[in-house]
Amino acid sequence: MEKFTRLTAAAAPLPLANVDTDMIIPARFMKALSRSGLGRHAFQELRYASDGTERATFILNAAPCRNAQILIADRNFGCGSSREHAVWALADFGIRCIIAPSFGDIFSNNARKNGLLLIRLPDAICERLREAVALALALAQFAPMTVDLIEQRITLASGESIAFDIDPHDRRTLIEGLDDIARTMRHEAAIARFEAIA
Repeated sequence: MEKFTRLTAAAAPLPLANVDTDMIIPARFMKALSRSGLGRHAFQELRYASDGTERATFILNAAPCRNAQILIADRNFGCGSSREHAVWALADFGIRCIIAPSFGDIFSNNARKNGLLLIRLPDAICERLREAVALALALAQFAPMTVDLIEQRITLASGESIAFDIDPHDRRTLIEGLDDIARTMRHEAAIARFEAIA
């Protein structure tokens, strides 16, 4: 799993509440056994018209958000059914961090397991961040945002800094790039001792 320490990247505002996992990746695209390629179907119904052409009005189809690595969402992002493919699709698209007031519980667990940083901030701050990014886009200005997980701080292009809290276990997992298998293998010697006497 790729380590997450500090990221400076384009951010995309997504002012939609209750974005469920089916909206993130429709079930018909979950047949693949590989995570690779799922990003082209992330937000399929929002990104594409029925004929397959891109919807110009959807934020992730507009430059520079087409290459956004930070998503500023609304409350209850990732709710709905348990599908790890939703996190895989976002990661394959290039998203490494999502900022929102709240997240679906299962989505949160899947995000941590796959190196996707979720930051919870109050509704008012998330709304202000979305508005600031939208204004910069309207003025055709590229205003990258920096997310520093070590310092637990978000820094805007204006210089404004916003602190955030995160579960210490999740923070360590992301900084060290440890997926479930890697965390288990850290106890390889103890496992071997147990197996020797079992």
